[in-house]
Amino acid sequence: MSDIEKVKQLREATGAGFKDCNLAVKESGGDLDKAVEILRIKGISKASKKMSRDAKEGVIATSGDESKISVIEINCETDFVAKNDDFVSFAKELSELNNKNDSDLDKLNKSNMSNDKTVEDNLVSLIAKMGEKITVGKTKTFNQSGAKNFNYLHSIVKDNLSKLSVIASLETSDDSETVKIFGKQLSMHIAASNPLALSSDLIDKDVLQKEQDLVIEELKNSGKSDEIVEKISLGKMNKFKEENALLSQAWVMEPKKKVQDVVRDLNIPDLKINDFFRIKIGE
Repeated sequence: MSDIEKVKQLREATGAGFKDCNLAVKESGGDLDKAVEILRIKGISKASKKMSRDAKEGVIATSGDESKISVIEINCETDFVAKNDDFVSFAKELSELNNKNDSDLDKLNKSNMSNDKTVEDNLVSLIAKMGEKITVGKTKTFNQSGAKNFNYLHSIVKDNLSKLSVIASLETSDDSETVKIFGKQLSMHIAASNPLALSSDLIDKDVLQKEQDLVIEELKNSGKSDEIVEKISLGKMNKFKEENALLSQAWVMEPKKKVQDVVRDLNIPDLKINDFFRIKIGE
């Protein structure tokens, strides 16, 4: 095989440019395996220089079914790369592997992809090829026995890739169409209303403290007495909890009802919202 043919084969295998492949073939003495390794090492060097840049674009990939479902965030620098065929293919395959590995990033990074290379190595190659910082962000898997999982994708890029994804877990033995419709509607509600927790007592204490500090500071700056500040801040914080806890939020499809009212009105005795996860690119 001539050097030109080796360069061509190396380009097809790695997606790297002609100049890099030509130099790698010469440096390796014509050994293609060594040439691939040289490019991989150079790719790591290039990738490390890009890691200080911002990567706020990308996709959320959702995989799974009613019994087990996962989401994973793959970030890049530009929306142009997020729509690139190589990036899309990587994200879709990574999504399936993530679901298989229950969102365990250590296991995921060491898993082999369809080209028999690890996720880590494929990520490095993709960074070198795309010329952008690409990172794996948040992940989540719902896999509770006896639960039914639902999802909603917003701003779909392609197939199971979107800019925003919601997964929701319901516990019930009821397999009716009513439950399926509610599961889908609940996912849509979460996408629109962005609750912080299932119930008010589960909202992060630091988030509550920060909100309370802001409320008190605002009220004190208005010149109100400490007694009035305390009274008004209590009311404002109760409202904040109500508006940010899923169960007490106004149901987007019928705002006069709360989510917990909708669950009750379905009249399914063992129906319970277990958990939810909302993830949006750039947040």
